[in-house]
Amino acid sequence: MTIKLSHAFVWCLDQDEALRFYTDTLGLELRTDAAMENMRWLTVGPPGQPDVEVGLLEPVPGASADDSEAVHRLVAKGVLGSLLFRVDDVRAAFERVKASGAEILQEPTEMPYGVIDCAFRDPSGNHVRLGQELDPS
Repeated sequence: MTIKLSHAFVWCLDQDEALRFYTDTLGLELRTDAAMENMRWLTVGPPGQPDVEVGLLEPVPGASADDSEAVHRLVAKGVLGSLLFRVDDVRAAFERVKASGAEILQEPTEMPYGVIDCAFRDPSGNHVRLGQELDPS
């Protein structure tokens, strides 16, 4: 059996704001923007990985008002989603993120498992990390 990741999802409180952040700041490409019956199917993806998409979805279409509000609160706190991207220059990418006004959680830091990475929150509060492999020499 062959298995590959095709989609991952994060909840977004404002899809247009999320789209601008993930495309303009992080450099992802718009893949799909389609109106559906009760939701907007919005995906982006890394250049060079056409078979991987990140869904930027509004919380819980069709849920009760109480459930929807609960999810919105959790998203805004940053406890419901996390993404990790590999980049070739984490310091330059970090500077773009910082200039965007994103909430910084960790500046680029060398980790004991062979990467240098940084962390921040997207406009909805989701935890996002950018990592670069360290030269093993």
